[in-house]
Amino acid sequence: MDEPRGRLTKDGIRLHEPADFAGMHKAGQVAAVILDRVAALVEPGTTTEALDDFIREEVAHLGAESATIGYRGYQHASCISVNHVVCHGIPGAKVLKDGDILNIDVTVIVDGWYGDTSRMYVAGSLPRKAERLIQITHDALFKGIEAVRPGNTFGDIGHAIQSYVEGHRMSVVRDFCGHGLGRVFHAPPNVLHYGRPGSGPRLEEGMFFTIEPMVNLGRPETKVLADDWTAVTRDKSLSAQFEHSVGVTADGCELFTLSPAGKFHPTW
Repeated sequence: MDEPRGRLTKDGIRLHEPADFAGMHKAGQVAAVILDRVAALVEPGTTTEALDDFIREEVAHLGAESATIGYRGYQHASCISVNHVVCHGIPGAKVLKDGDILNIDVTVIVDGWYGDTSRMYVAGSLPRKAERLIQITHDALFKGIEAVRPGNTFGDIGHAIQSYVEGHRMSVVRDFCGHGLGRVFHAPPNVLHYGRPGSGPRLEEGMFFTIEPMVNLGRPETKVLADDWTAVTRDKSLSAQFEHSVGVTADGCELFTLSPAGKFHPTW
């Protein structure tokens, strides 16, 4: 793997070169295509293991490498988090039921660049309260993205998300956050989905990171199960998450993981 290029800020955040955007776009689009294609398989009676098997095959078919297989001992090509699972759900024999909602999170490596994205799906009919949760979470992500431009801070991103979510009487998970990426899976900064305007490092052109708010219908607290991966809501309330990888441009940002088929939202 090539060494990362570009200088580091005083906060240890890498500023990538203009040419690096193309590599991130290519990796992000592979991840997005995989999430587009798996949508047709999400239905009652399917197992999360079957969805992961399909994703593993698509990663190979598209000439990419899974970033998660072998990562800290993890053995799957995706994380699939159903209903009250907040994140890092492990694919397995669980059979999806009508009305289940699920987040599928995929990270691939293409030519050394990491593409990381997740989105929500529904098996069968979408319950009204789940529909509202998914919509608020989706819109909160884009409230955060709207705050991404040079001169703003990471606190501005978090505040935009938090104020929108809490204004709809839902809660933002604080135990997990977005992260820098590029030629590495995880790097500075931690991208919090809550915060104060003007706080945190200042955004600069060339920063690459994920924004991936997790929103609960109930309280924000989570706990990690005995498998050391699966995080669930403590009060068993439903949880939803959407994730894009972005790069800061001279006047805003580029979304690397836009859905080519326009399927980023489960009801589109």
